[in-house]
Amino acid sequence: MVRSDAGSVDGYLAEVPEERRAALARLRELCRAELDGFAEMMAYGMPAYERDGVAEIAFASQKQYISFYLMRGDVREAFEDRLAGQDMGKGCLRFRNPERIDYALVRDLLKAVAAAPGPVC
Repeated sequence: MVRSDAGSVDGYLAEVPEERRAALARLRELCRAELDGFAEMMAYGMPAYERDGVAEIAFASQKQYISFYLMRGDVREAFEDRLAGQDMGKGCLRFRNPERIDYALVRDLLKAVAAAPGPVC
């Protein structure tokens, strides 16, 4: 599942593989808890969180992994040391094993994003 046609995050979570559902629901829970003032929406077939009409965070169930999209280069740079050992794409963290998601790191990234607006890639 790369791109969903679900109209809501609830619908999205209902259609992801069962073995990933709990991890994706946990990511959603963290986003909702830490991204105060952000709107939850579906964008490009995945759950996304936007501030002032600009998506800054998203996540998705991909074919081989769960992606956590961090669209703020300034936050990626600020967390360079902690992200060094992670499986990273240009703008996303890839979690190949849902049981090994570093939720503490995700929470800290979300807090940094929420602290102030910044440029998105």
